[in-house]
Amino acid sequence: MAESEGFPLAEPGLWVERTSATNFPDGRPALFLDRDGTINVDTGYPDDPAAMVLRDGIAPVIEAANEHGIPVVVVTNQSGIARGYFGWDAFARVNRRVLELLAEQNAFVDMVLACAYHEAGRGALAVADHPMRKPNPGMLLDAGRRLDLDLNRSLIVGDKPADMEAGRRAGLIRGWLVDDEASTISGLSVSPLRDATDLEGLLATIRSL
Repeated sequence: MAESEGFPLAEPGLWVERTSATNFPDGRPALFLDRDGTINVDTGYPDDPAAMVLRDGIAPVIEAANEHGIPVVVVTNQSGIARGYFGWDAFARVNRRVLELLAEQNAFVDMVLACAYHEAGRGALAVADHPMRKPNPGMLLDAGRRLDLDLNRSLIVGDKPADMEAGRRAGLIRGWLVDDEASTISGLSVSPLRDATDLEGLLATIRSL
C-alpha cells in the first residue's frame, strides 16, 4: 500500500478530515455530496491535481449551503487506492485542488470522508462490501455522529445510484442525481440535476432547510 502516514485516516481505508473550523449547532441537516462526477468532472481514477475541473453549477450549491449554516460533507469512494493505482498522497493532492477550486468561487466544504476499501484491493484494503463504501451508509452515518447531524432532513447529491442508495440507508429522504431522471427509492425522493431549472430546485430546497 502507498504511503499513508501523516494523513487523517480513521482506519487504513477511511479518510476523515474536518476541512473547516465552522461550529454548527447540534441537529443541523447536512448537504452530502459525492466528489468525482458530482463536484469535479470525473477523470476515471483521479490522481492529477492539474486535471481537476469543477462541474458547472456545483459551487453555487455549496455556497448556498454555507450561507444558510448547512454543513457540507463530501463522501467519496476511492477504489483506485485499494487497487494500487495511486495512494493517499495522490488523493490528498487532488482533494486539496478540488477544495481550492471551490474556494475560488466562495464555496467551502466542512468535512471530507473517503473510503478506499474494495473487494479488488490489496492487503488491508481488500474488503468486499465494506460498511463505509457506498452504497452502504457508513460514511454518512459517521459524519452524522461526528457533526451531530439531523440525517432525516439532510440532502445528498451524486452521480451514481449508489450515492442515492447510501443516502436512503442513512435515513435521508431527498436526493439529486446528476444527469438522470426523477424517481423514488424506497422512501428517498430522487430529483434529476441536469439543467438550470433542476439547479434552482436544489438551491430552493437548501434555502428552505
